[in-house]
Amino acid sequence: MRIIISPAKKMREDGDTLAPRGLPTFVEEAERLRDALRAMTAPERQALWRCNDAIAAVNEERLAVMDLRGAQTPAILAYEGIQYQYMAPGVFTREELDYVQEHLRILSGFYGLLRPFDAVPPYRLEMQARLSVDGGRDLYAFWGRKLADRLAEETDAVLDLASKEYSRAVQPFLPSKVRWITVVFGEEKEGKIVEKGTLCKMARGRMVRWLAENRIQRPEEARAFGELGYQFSPERSGEGTYLFVKGDV
Repeated sequence: MRIIISPAKKMREDGDTLAPRGLPTFVEEAERLRDALRAMTAPERQALWRCNDAIAAVNEERLAVMDLRGAQTPAILAYEGIQYQYMAPGVFTREELDYVQEHLRILSGFYGLLRPFDAVPPYRLEMQARLSVDGGRDLYAFWGRKLADRLAEETDAVLDLASKEYSRAVQPFLPSKVRWITVVFGEEKEGKIVEKGTLCKMARGRMVRWLAENRIQRPEEARAFGELGYQFSPERSGEGTYLFVKGDV
């Protein structure tokens, strides 16, 4: 089983807490993306990044000195979003770190597919960015089926905890032999299930932590997750979707 999650926009450097174990699988592709970004003008990059002047300035500095083969921060510690705060990888045990290194994969517009201990520098590039490289009109075209093919080499089941922006870079290309299970976290409002962005990020991070703490090996075992007030709803779930509802089911 492999668990896939989204990255976070906010990143940091941490070369002291844990040592990286290697380079990203698609580091050469990331270098091509870096070079494509460097070939753009500053206003073009800011438009691509869709950010304010202050954030653009920070990322301009990062891009200018970016060394993709000399980074010292493991990916699992590089991201600072809500999902990662609730995952709390900084307090994982050694066994839990080994678990996520084997089972967890972080999808990335810049790196494609990351293992938790892959060394990465801070960057800014969302999967939806309209960056044209190698003849493709955007990053979905750039990555094509590479990410799905890699996952298919590693596993026969994918537990999807990523946002739709990222999961769509993988799901359409997976062979039928690989099971795909999308995990949904929601609340019932007037008979309908409503997903709230921040709560979903919190639940995804906490589920990754729970999966690691319990050394979950099969997707079916994930249905026992019951933290942050969520419970698995068998009547609302199916073979390819696990729905967790906040509050009474």
